[in-house]
Amino acid sequence: MPIRNLISERQVELPVSTIGKLLEMVTEKKDVISLGPGEPDFDSPKHIIRAAKKYLDRGYTHYSPPTGRSDLKEAIIKKLKRDNKIIAKPENIVITTGSTEAILLTLMCTLDPGEGAIITDPGFLAYKPTVEILNGVPISVPLYESEGFQLNVDRMKELIIPEKTNVLIINTPCNPTGTVLSKKTLEEIADFVVEYNIIVISDEAYEKFVYGDAKHISIGSLNGMNKHAVTLHSFSKTYAMPGFRLGYAVGPKNLIQAISKVHTFTTLCAPTISQLTAIDALNGPQNSVEKMLKEYDRRRKLILSRLNEIGGFRCLEPKGAFYVFPNISEFGMKSLDFARWLLENAKVAVVPGTEFGKRGEWFIRCSYATSYELIEKALDRIERSVKKFKKK
Repeated sequence: MPIRNLISERQVELPVSTIGKLLEMVTEKKDVISLGPGEPDFDSPKHIIRAAKKYLDRGYTHYSPPTGRSDLKEAIIKKLKRDNKIIAKPENIVITTGSTEAILLTLMCTLDPGEGAIITDPGFLAYKPTVEILNGVPISVPLYESEGFQLNVDRMKELIIPEKTNVLIINTPCNPTGTVLSKKTLEEIADFVVEYNIIVISDEAYEKFVYGDAKHISIGSLNGMNKHAVTLHSFSKTYAMPGFRLGYAVGPKNLIQAISKVHTFTTLCAPTISQLTAIDALNGPQNSVEKMLKEYDRRRKLILSRLNEIGGFRCLEPKGAFYVFPNISEFGMKSLDFARWLLENAKVAVVPGTEFGKRGEWFIRCSYATSYELIEKALDRIERSVKKFKKK
């Protein structure tokens, strides 16, 4: 008797990511320069490493409460008030194993099968699959280069299914476009959320990496949003701690209670050693964050100016995160084909824009979370390859 296929349909129907395949090729080909990383290329600051060692030596290797340690919550409450203008109490916070888990848990507690979640296209690659894993309905709102990839509320009103749409996910600063949502846009989103009585999940993992005259504003700080906004933060980007896997969600008490309940049956609690170290990160010196911001800005200016000088690329100025999202339509190759062509001919790895949604076609994502010198070399290779391409 043949064995039944026991793999669930939800897994089979998930999109196949090309990032993993590209990274495998990068590993195999030592001469490739990667502009693909979605994590800081900086090591965790030394005082954070020392703190982790200290807590390990003291034997902090046991479980923490499912909602998170109270001493970490107190440090987060101060940070939220100071940096985000969000007033929170311990019961408004749950500590998670990275902000990606917070996305999953929040959607688990706001979506039943068949209910909708509004997501942006292009947008962070995890949002749509997570909605689909939960048998929810992703409602994609297109973002346009001509509008600076700002979210258009009128477009959302055309697409929303009242009474069947529970959630809107926003990401500012944005991966992959580098867009920072303006205060005007956020105020319009807040009005929309109240009008349709839905929850807005605001993913703010790149909050500290904002450039020029742009300002990061948390939608959770706006009037009336304390009942509608769940704000997600991470230690991965701000403090170069991706391997510590630590994030947190801040929102209405009843929703945080629900998330905490589900959290008990997923990872139970975020790593204790990471939580303790995070206190030192929040309360300790912040010069490492300022140093990273300054260096990212230097790299941002380099990659932006060089790409716009190379014929065939058109690149809007990113105001946040550490990515550029150039338009490559002049080359006449779709995103995946162009990414493969760059890998083979320029020995440079980038991420095809279609990883971030259908509207990502004709774009690629280039990360400047790599050294200035390597970015220079990568751009030199791209320029030489493009010149040969245009001669054909």
